[in-house]
Amino acid sequence: MYTSIEICAGAGGQALGLEHAGFSHIALVEYEQEYCNCLKSNRPEWNVICQDVHNFSGIPYANQIDLLAGGVPCPPFSVAGKQLGAKDERDLFPQMLRLVKEIKPRIVMIENVRGLLDVKFDAYRNKILKKLKQLGYNTPHIQLVNASDYGVPQLRPRVIIIAVRKDLHDIFEFPETNTQSPIYVGDTLYDLMAANGWKEVENWKSGANKIAPTIVGGSKKHGGPDLGPTRAKKAWAELGVDGMGIANDAPEPDFKGMPRLTPRMLARIQGFPDSWNFGKWKTAACRMIGNAFPPPVATKIGLQIIKVLENERIHSRSTEILPQGITIQRGIDCRQQGYPK
Repeated sequence: MYTSIEICAGAGGQALGLEHAGFSHIALVEYEQEYCNCLKSNRPEWNVICQDVHNFSGIPYANQIDLLAGGVPCPPFSVAGKQLGAKDERDLFPQMLRLVKEIKPRIVMIENVRGLLDVKFDAYRNKILKKLKQLGYNTPHIQLVNASDYGVPQLRPRVIIIAVRKDLHDIFEFPETNTQSPIYVGDTLYDLMAANGWKEVENWKSGANKIAPTIVGGSKKHGGPDLGPTRAKKAWAELGVDGMGIANDAPEPDFKGMPRLTPRMLARIQGFPDSWNFGKWKTAACRMIGNAFPPPVATKIGLQIIKVLENERIHSRSTEILPQGITIQRGIDCRQQGYPK
């Protein structure tokens, strides 16, 4: 398996997806204790470092890591916030770039909200890309990715930056989208909605067979769990979902009206397995789920990254330096290269 370090690991969405792609996590760095507990309870074997990333040194891992990944905090660039960018104390792009310099990973993956592509952040975004090139990476790949194109029943647009170190052959391409057969909310949640024998579940499923708006997590200041601002609640209502709050259980048999989603339903829409435990507190669980990176999207991108690493591994073994200084290409008859048998 290829090695990785992830910062701002959150509840483990990106880490889980990258693990499915074939990465072995050397360290997962996360600051908030609730998130750390979530990571440790679900994957005891993971090396979770519950620490402020400002205090995490990459020097011990120098030249040993295949992938450095991180979904750095989005509030500095989110339209839901003040969009202070570099002036926001939560901007961790400088820390990510510091770790790139210290660790010198073969590939870098950074995730953020689509606000990062706004015109007002052109200068800052270009500064980040320029710095990656100065640190020894090819021109970074940057693309807006919708989770709904990769097997997740919600839009969730996110900016993905991939930087490949210059000593590697950069063949990275973003994964092909699957827009022909999208996954819908009704199909995804049918069994969970029907768990308590709700009589109207078939009608609900029919009306909910659409792609959901982006699930939001909010912050500790956000208050109780719900499905976001007014515009998002209206979009959920079109799917037959009451976005004013979060339910503890599925609808009872004679329930009338629009049901609310449970934390487990939210987690499934986000692409987490049903076995993933977010703790017993609903508000904290919904915040962890809403702020996560969908595991299926991370898997798709991770597989594309591994293609680059596999190509490099095969290429590095395609030649052999003999003691006499003769280079022989493997798989080719030596006599065809002009050497004696």
